[in-house]
Amino acid sequence: DDPARALAIAQQLDTLNRERREIESGMQEQALHLLESLDTSDAAPGIALFDDSWHEGVVGILASRIKDKLHRPVFAFAPGEGGLIKGSGRSIPGLHLRDALDLVAKRAPGLLVRFGGHAMAAGATLRTENFARFREQFAQVAGELLAPADLTRTLETDGTLEGGYYSLEIARLLENEIWGQGFPAPLFMDEFEVEQQRVLKEKHLKLRLRKGDARIDAIQFNFAVQPGHRTRLAFRLAINEYMGVETPQLLVEHLE
Repeated sequence: DDPARALAIAQQLDTLNRERREIESGMQEQALHLLESLDTSDAAPGIALFDDSWHEGVVGILASRIKDKLHRPVFAFAPGEGGLIKGSGRSIPGLHLRDALDLVAKRAPGLLVRFGGHAMAAGATLRTENFARFREQFAQVAGELLAPADLTRTLETDGTLEGGYYSLEIARLLENEIWGQGFPAPLFMDEFEVEQQRVLKEKHLKLRLRKGDARIDAIQFNFAVQPGHRTRLAFRLAINEYMGVETPQLLVEHLE
């Protein structure tokens, strides 16, 4: 019931949130530079990375991005307390991440201080001096559990989307459904004419596309290449809201 105290707490929380966003932004920039330097043609079956400048609250984002680029299960570790490092992992179809950690723990007793998770995401804690050993063990286990075909990225789509369905009504219908692992949101594929394109914040690609008489906006986050006058996309139909106005938009998963 003390307005002054409530205001002070709110300001403190706002400061903490700003600091966290700055940490996240800095780590995401590091992740982008790291991704540019990684050799996608010679990646181990399972990857573990550690940097003493990373923050444990954001390593999941980093692991997810590297997993997406290399199509490998990935753990990213950051310093914890008391000589420990804490990691967050993301997996690919074919490797149950928690089961892989369990196998590592059985083969190397004492290596993992603790671990837990599920098929596609997991966490692990270990002593800093044991990181190199974990990296070796994780790569070995991943290589045994993953078939060669699992290491080849396959993009399965639901085919093309007819012109009349590029609408706000259909986008709302899809957004209101419940999607998840084993039942993902529809992923469509088609070719478009590129009428306009521009780069946002030096890392996102905004497109104005044409398909027959239909025109629609599209965006690809953290894009790698810009298209020519025609492009082939794998995309999801979504809703873009700007200044209170909603319009349909394509979220680009792959571009060529």
